[in-house]
Amino acid sequence: MKNIYSNIFTCNKKTLGKTISNLKKGQVIGLPTETVYGLAGNAYLKRSVKRIYEMKKRPTKNPLIVHYLHYKDIEKDVIISKNFYLLYKKFCPGPITFILKKKINSNINDLVLAKLETVAVRFPSHKVTRSILKNLDFPLAMPSANISSGVSPVCAQDVAEEFKKKIKFILDGGKSKIGIESTVIDLTSKPKILRPGIIGKEAINKILKTKIYLNKKNTKISSPGLLKKHYSPGIPIFLNRSRAKKNYALITLGKKYKKSLDSFNLSKKSNLKEAASNLYRILRKIKKLKYRGINVVKIPNIGPGVAINDRLKRASQKK
Repeated sequence: MKNIYSNIFTCNKKTLGKTISNLKKGQVIGLPTETVYGLAGNAYLKRSVKRIYEMKKRPTKNPLIVHYLHYKDIEKDVIISKNFYLLYKKFCPGPITFILKKKINSNINDLVLAKLETVAVRFPSHKVTRSILKNLDFPLAMPSANISSGVSPVCAQDVAEEFKKKIKFILDGGKSKIGIESTVIDLTSKPKILRPGIIGKEAINKILKTKIYLNKKNTKISSPGLLKKHYSPGIPIFLNRSRAKKNYALITLGKKYKKSLDSFNLSKKSNLKEAASNLYRILRKIKKLKYRGINVVKIPNIGPGVAINDRLKRASQKK
């Protein structure tokens, strides 16, 4: 597809150099990751972090995920546990975020932490983002590149449409392969999953050899992605419906639902991993087509379906 956006840059040696230069200057830019596109800035620099919050219109009580290249890079900022090492060895780099205790002498700017004593850290697997981190002497604060509470972007065009002229530089690394945010696990005490993702509790249980639970209370914002109203396309969403009503779209899964102009299938094969990767693209498409609302069929609450249902439930909240 032809690039019609002046702020989107195809990834090559020259633009990679420009990306690194912009970040070193404290600028905030759009970057690809394997989960969703992020709004990236120097996690040690107050003005960069402040700009991220301003651009996203994000509540300052909602902390940011800090992205690193390697586990050795986090040793100066956080306290590392045995459980972290076990999970890191199995799943990193990849779509998992760890909540760890902050060290007293950490360089991470306080705005990143939202007045918490913990840090959310991740090691992205996207080769473009890793090549950038390799050439920086600071980690990147990088939430999803969208206005707060909205649908996360899965391609550079989504970011450009979201921020328009407010963002000057977006590096195009292709469509995000996973298409849904990382699993977040709290390792500060007894391990618990705060936000489900593609890496499910069953896979984590096998590594830690203990039963991990999905924390469903979340009365306190202890991690990114826990706001009650989140991931919303800005129109009403109703769950566990079998048909669409007038001027509503219907999101389906599998072959049993007949194709129609108003239906959008997450995966004809009922593949929940594929469904997760298509979710945000379909939500954005429906919004552009100016439907009044969305009905969603029942999604199996297993594997990646747990993450899909989490996002849809938050997106369906009125406030």
